[in-house]
Amino acid sequence: MTSSRPDPQFVQDTFGHYSDSVASKEERARGYREMAGFLPPRVQARLDVTGALDPQMLDLQEKVRAHALDSAHFDAKQVQLLIFAMLVAELSDAAIIHGVAARRAGASWQELQSVVNLAYVFRGVSAANRGADMLIRIAERERELAAQA
Repeated sequence: MTSSRPDPQFVQDTFGHYSDSVASKEERARGYREMAGFLPPRVQARLDVTGALDPQMLDLQEKVRAHALDSAHFDAKQVQLLIFAMLVAELSDAAIIHGVAARRAGASWQELQSVVNLAYVFRGVSAANRGADMLIRIAERERELAAQA
């Protein structure tokens, strides 16, 4: 999950100005901040780069994301637990972001551990090890967000 944020001037000089006429970068970032409490660095990179090079694609990506996350069948906690499960099973560090979002939506540590347990069944010890490390990182992120509040 840790990806350093490049200098904004470097990004702008390299890729150009954010040029999405549908929504400002701040408006695009708001949903992520509401979900996770922060703007993940890779999401910021996508907003900056794709928003400059192909704003229509950025708009399409954000519409699909919003449609998928706004499920009529699952509440926000369930959506985030499902995404967390998929990403833990893939051993993706992006799972941390969705673990944070699941906690913000009301998930308990036991629920997150249950997701890690399920990932273990299909992915093995790597998912169990990585999942435990992710839970620590989620707790650290919660502490950071609480200190900022």
